[in-house]
Amino acid sequence: MSKKHRGRFKGDPVTYQLPSPAGGVQLETFVPWTLVKRGLKKQVITPFDPPREFLDEARREKLIKAAAQDTALMRALGLAHHWQRLMDEGRFTSITEIAEAEGLDLGRASRIARLAQLAPDIVEACITGVAAHLTFESVGRRANPLRWDEQRERLRFR
Repeated sequence: MSKKHRGRFKGDPVTYQLPSPAGGVQLETFVPWTLVKRGLKKQVITPFDPPREFLDEARREKLIKAAAQDTALMRALGLAHHWQRLMDEGRFTSITEIAEAEGLDLGRASRIARLAQLAPDIVEACITGVAAHLTFESVGRRANPLRWDEQRERLRFR
């Protein structure tokens, strides 16, 4: 094998003989492929280009998966709305009680609880992945204004 072909392996046809009561059936499969070593990884290369629809579908699935990721902001939004519901139902009267029950620092619990006051369109954008630039640190760093238009302006959300 020459230096040019070192690290390459070619795929060969595979033939299977399947016995059956009425006689044998011979099946042959062949997909041309080449196994190439790239550093420590091995990669299978086929001569077929994937169809355009396949690439578009893979791109859409990747975007959906990225939007549905469990980020710190998503978890904090869920906790904030859960805690707000607990206080609305009267199970807890303050964030201090919730922080003690959850075993959290009061400052961190307060930052999380403030997220329940975010504008609905900002929350929706966080859930759908449209506002990917927003993180828990950027949203919870300072107190959010109560007016939703001021929140949009401060978070540079339009």
